Amino acid sequence: MPRKPNAAFMKPVKPSAALAAVVGSAAMPRTQVTKKLWAYIKKHGLQDKVNRRMINADATLKVVFGGKGKVNMFDMTKLVSKHLS
Repeated sequence: MPRKPNAAFMKPVKPSAALAAVVGSAAMPRTQVTKKLWAYIKKHGLQDKVNRRMINADATLKVVFGGKGKVNMFDMTKLVSKHLS
């Protein structure tokens, strides 16, 4: 039996202005926000070379991460959710 996607994850959310600088301003599901965030991190080489779980924030991401320069990928989702409504 195929798994039914979680409706809460599929509900479009609106990114804040700070997050929109990274993922765009259109309303989209959380899954899409995460996908675009990772695309940005990979494109700009922000994943720590030694500890792959750490994200080194650039100026744009620092705003999203509440001023933190280094965030682990599990804290990242928590910090990003504050920018979704």
